[in-house]
Amino acid sequence: MFTNRVIDGRYREKREWLTVILQMRYSVIPAIIFRVTFCGFFGCLISLLNYFNFPVTLPAKSSIVPSLVLGLLLVFRTNTAYERFWQGRQLWGKIVNTVRNFARQIWVSVEENEPADRKVKEEIIRLLVAFAIAGKLYLRRQSVNRELEGYMPKKWYEKLKTMNHPPIHIAFWISDYLQHQYERGCINPYQLTAMFKLLDRMVEALTCCEGILNTPIPLAYSIHLRQLLLIYCLSLPFQIVNEFHFWTGVVVALISFTVFGIEEIALEIENPFGYDPNDLPLDAICIAMHRNIEDLITLAPSVRHWKRTQVNLETHNF
Repeated sequence: MFTNRVIDGRYREKREWLTVILQMRYSVIPAIIFRVTFCGFFGCLISLLNYFNFPVTLPAKSSIVPSLVLGLLLVFRTNTAYERFWQGRQLWGKIVNTVRNFARQIWVSVEENEPADRKVKEEIIRLLVAFAIAGKLYLRRQSVNRELEGYMPKKWYEKLKTMNHPPIHIAFWISDYLQHQYERGCINPYQLTAMFKLLDRMVEALTCCEGILNTPIPLAYSIHLRQLLLIYCLSLPFQIVNEFHFWTGVVVALISFTVFGIEEIALEIENPFGYDPNDLPLDAICIAMHRNIEDLITLAPSVRHWKRTQVNLETHNF
């Protein structure tokens, strides 16, 4: 049984083992089916040639060392790709956590000395979600679009469309707001420092995501690995045809499915910020942040309420 897997950006309940096997959308089979079929037919051809007594056999022991080397290369390739995927997920978890803490601190700590302060504070808190959405678009090589329009005034949105790095510009607006509130006396130096640290964490996490995006697996490594995979799969029939005879094509297809599938999985997950089914559910993550922020805004912070409650408790404390 598989539990709590992310499917279409949502966490679903337990899924039966057989149901998971039949999930074609999330499988690499469509990407490798041509290569697997080609290798299988090639194995059938070799079995036919062997049947008609053509000299197409090789010693089975000749594949031991190449198999070990190829296995090590595949393990390294997959581990490297998954490390990038997991690092990306941890960084986005850091962004979510920081946005929640940052929004809470702004909402509770920044004093409202004028009626307009509440509206400005709501706009700034929504900019935290806008930072995450802009970061998502930037990592996907997309320009600013209407997904961001509802999170800021029209003038800011139009300005953002002209920026080369929209998330950094949003971070500038947030830091400018905090500095202004400090100069007005709405927050103290300790609160300002704490909030700037949270903003730094958001920018740092996004920068690390850019590092993953802009540092692909070296092309020479990918080329060499694929060449070795093809050579291995095409040489395999010559080594097993004496043992499997007319089943050679099926066995070669199964082995090709295994090794090509592992390599394709690594290719799928090495850049986790795109739209592929196996990429990180960034849209769902941003929607969750939006809901968290909107829920927070409905809670009116009132320090005086708690002070009155404390006074009443002290008064009735005999």
